[in-house]
Amino acid sequence: MPHAIPVDGKVDLDPETCHRALQTHDARFDGCLFVAVSSTRIYCRPVCRVKAPKRENCRFYASAALAEAAGYRPCLRCRPELAPGNAAIDAGQRIAHQAASLIENGALTDLGMDGIADRVGVTTRHLRRIFQAEFGVTPIRFAQTHRLLLAKHLLTDTTLPSTVIAFTAGFSSVRRFNATFQERYRLNPRQLRKSRVDTSVDALRLDLGYRPPYDWDRLISFLSARAIGGVEAGDSSVYRRTVQIMQRGCTHTGWIEVCRPDPRRSSMPVFASLSLVPVVAAVLAKVRHLMDLSCSPVPIGEALGRPPGLRVPGAFDGFEIAVRAILGQQVSVAAARTLACRIAMAFGTAVDTPHEGLCRTFPMAGTIADLKMEDLAGLGVLPSRARTIIALARMLADGLVRLEPGVNVADTTDRLQSIPGIGAWTAQYVAMRALAWPDAFPHTDLGVMKALNEKNPRRVLEAGEAWRPWRAYAVMYLWTSENANGSVR
Repeated sequence: MPHAIPVDGKVDLDPETCHRALQTHDARFDGCLFVAVSSTRIYCRPVCRVKAPKRENCRFYASAALAEAAGYRPCLRCRPELAPGNAAIDAGQRIAHQAASLIENGALTDLGMDGIADRVGVTTRHLRRIFQAEFGVTPIRFAQTHRLLLAKHLLTDTTLPSTVIAFTAGFSSVRRFNATFQERYRLNPRQLRKSRVDTSVDALRLDLGYRPPYDWDRLISFLSARAIGGVEAGDSSVYRRTVQIMQRGCTHTGWIEVCRPDPRRSSMPVFASLSLVPVVAAVLAKVRHLMDLSCSPVPIGEALGRPPGLRVPGAFDGFEIAVRAILGQQVSVAAARTLACRIAMAFGTAVDTPHEGLCRTFPMAGTIADLKMEDLAGLGVLPSRARTIIALARMLADGLVRLEPGVNVADTTDRLQSIPGIGAWTAQYVAMRALAWPDAFPHTDLGVMKALNEKNPRRVLEAGEAWRPWRAYAVMYLWTSENANGSVR
């Protein structure tokens, strides 16, 4: 599969290849390619099941925003808002995708373009240039498309009032929302709600797309084995957790439930408490990261010589994963879980959920930053690790490091390793899960060495060169192999 797509998006690719992807409903192109039909002025995903249009009527675009900028409106059947995203690799792509992620989380309203550029570490002018090169549209145009598609998603799949949806999607007024929706999609928002009459629901249900195949069983097994008591839980059919998100000076708490995906539709059902409606965009972005829904499994499997479908578990909260990694140094998975649970119960926020056992959020970095070493040591955490955790929390609270996808990996791992008690293994584990770095490689990991039947970390590092740029996925294959069982922290 080609890494990048389209023609009108100024990315080299034979349009005949794009048309074949549409004719065969090739899911590998889903989210990488959108086809616009000149005769209907509608754009679709390549997996759309309507009759394939004539080749001469097709225009191909690399993003939904680019198709909408050309005057096309989204298909009501295949629903472009459900398409999976793209995992970027090179530096320019990473910066553009980090900025896109911030925009999708509503940061443009709070930070403005200058603030987003500062957050990703480039000038505003450079950000606009690489953003245009990656997505084919300006950040402002991208933000407007995202707001409209999020609103369309909520209008179609929930019973939330239109007023709530308008403000949740980032519009300044209902009037502006209605006018923009009508102008861009030639639809009144109410036209998407004719069959939505049930107002008794106590949770949102939204579906997220992915590229098949998806190895749910191995992913959920990994997450369940490391689930922090009171905060998260999982079994063969579902993953649940509590949620705490701070946005625009307000803290929102609640719960989410991620269900086994439907392979017929290549979609994953996600439920969220109504308390999370104001931050639903951030919740969905975090679920996509946690479940690695932007992965393109077939080319990764081919590159590694393994059956496709295995995902790299992400992180709903980067600080939580980093603390879990520190606690897991040289101890068993069960011991690390016990300590993490104690921290959550002692310093997390109580939250009501309908799920037995889920009652606490994991504490935010600002909470832990105010503690003393003795506060954590009293829970059974070794004093040296307690100091490391508090130092990390203070660095995060002061804004000196951010543990989220898209940040500069080398700079972030260097900053992490400047903290006494954080070495290469912990930094690479955090890069793998919290930073979504597909080439992260904890080569000193006991499970990796055992799976390779190798005791010399240098030779493990040398062996990993053949797996670039997908070493994090290679690690997951090694960790889930029979040779590594019982050795993965």
